[in-house]
Amino acid sequence: MKNISVGTEALDDPFVNQGTAFSREARIKRKLRGLLPPRVTTLEHQAKRALERIRQAEEPLQKYEILSLIRHRNATLFYYLLENNIEELMPIVYTPTVGKACQEFDRIYSEPEGLYVTIEDKGSVQEVINNWPHDDVDMIVVTDGERILGLGDLGAGGMGIPIGKLSLYTACAGLNPARSLPVLLDVGTNNQGLLHDPLYLGLQQPRVDGEEYYAFVQEFIEAAKARWPQVIIQFEDFANRHAFALLDQWKDKTACFNDDIQGTAAVAVAGFYAAARAKGSSLSEEKFLFLGAGEAAGGIADLVVEARMKEGLSQEEAINRIFLFDSHGLVTKDREGLTPLKQKFAHELEPQSTFLDAIGEVKPTAIVGCAAQAGSFNAYVLSAMARINERPIIFALSNPTSRSECTAREAYTYTEGTCLFASGSPFPQVELNGKTFIPRQSNNSYVFPGIGLGLVTASPRVVPQSVFLSAAEALSKKVSDEDLENGSLFPSLTKIREVSQSIAAAVAEECFTAGVAGVPKPKDLSEAIQAAMYKPVYAQI
Repeated sequence: MKNISVGTEALDDPFVNQGTAFSREARIKRKLRGLLPPRVTTLEHQAKRALERIRQAEEPLQKYEILSLIRHRNATLFYYLLENNIEELMPIVYTPTVGKACQEFDRIYSEPEGLYVTIEDKGSVQEVINNWPHDDVDMIVVTDGERILGLGDLGAGGMGIPIGKLSLYTACAGLNPARSLPVLLDVGTNNQGLLHDPLYLGLQQPRVDGEEYYAFVQEFIEAAKARWPQVIIQFEDFANRHAFALLDQWKDKTACFNDDIQGTAAVAVAGFYAAARAKGSSLSEEKFLFLGAGEAAGGIADLVVEARMKEGLSQEEAINRIFLFDSHGLVTKDREGLTPLKQKFAHELEPQSTFLDAIGEVKPTAIVGCAAQAGSFNAYVLSAMARINERPIIFALSNPTSRSECTAREAYTYTEGTCLFASGSPFPQVELNGKTFIPRQSNNSYVFPGIGLGLVTASPRVVPQSVFLSAAEALSKKVSDEDLENGSLFPSLTKIREVSQSIAAAVAEECFTAGVAGVPKPKDLSEAIQAAMYKPVYAQI
């Protein structure tokens, strides 16, 4: 008989612990008699108690701390709660509350979770990797904490992002949480507040950069792959200069992707597909003006080009209707010192220093906010879009909520209810002129869980760009006519597991079609994906 954990050891293991749901037989076998209240309860009963406690908390951060405690103590209960209350709890587990949790990381830290690999470990990173207690890891989400959401450099506090991301991988797509690993690469911080904070838990030194930085990241990737050859690595919340460079360096060498670039692109393009359907148009007919020219804007713009080429346009034709606006104004051909991304989407136009003037110059059908500039889609901008478009597309993608370019109410009000709206942060429904609009987030959580599940299923050697367009197409097909009528460009999150399964099947299929899969294709791919999905139920003992 396989050895089982007993006594407090069983209660301390979140993947074993069932708390008061341990049966009487299990309590005898695991030597738990007297260590728990006598009543044997069910998972459903535990969830009801926990949810009541969460709802009693007044502040979102308090709710976050309660959920974190549950995750540390009882993983099954945590994922049962999250899966069955996804619309209520996702904003607590992830954006926008996770941003506050990262800012307060040093004050609320209580239990070890994830793996911290520091620049002081260079030369011995393999030893650190080998300290992780689980022999099987399917998915790593890694950050260096330099660009957390729209909040900037939070150093070691950025660990909250990989933890939150992996929680959604499990709740939304059924990745096994025991086979997932959040990683924080600590190379220091340039946040002066953290450098002088006596309670800060990370390395209190300026960030390492340049060749030393890239050599360190390389050592980490090679060490992770040495221990887990099939692992998928997701880069998360790296600064722009590193995000693009690391993706370019590794995308053709190992199975990796950047959710800020490629996941954001996939969900946004899915929303564009839905918006075009609502208008009776196509992506090829739309004209996009991006506020921002970083990871998100670049990733989305590149995937729009791919989508348009799939619709029959040449690359030049696909690029010609995409425009960027950065901190220096409208990106034009005559500007010097442009990055490769900006060079690609620079056009022969008159320079414009304000976004409103850029709208007048470009006359876009869609504006896309990716610069974390709160309120930048003001009444003048929104009204201008409504004047030149019967149904303007307004995507305010920046998060957290405090950085959103506009609220849903502002978008509908200043376009007189004509806009097709999506946001990166959650907003309540809007009543306007007798009509109810139900805005939904253009949130990566719609796509990255399914993408991850599909990649784990196919175990590819590398991750082709084509899988992200496949994910966008699969998601857009889940948007119903009723959703569009209500102003929703995305399906309800209550359907997220169904959505994730469809995306996973499309992603895995593309891996097999592209010839990069590392395993044989199952006879029934959808059935294999469904069977592999983790379900939060207690094991019978």
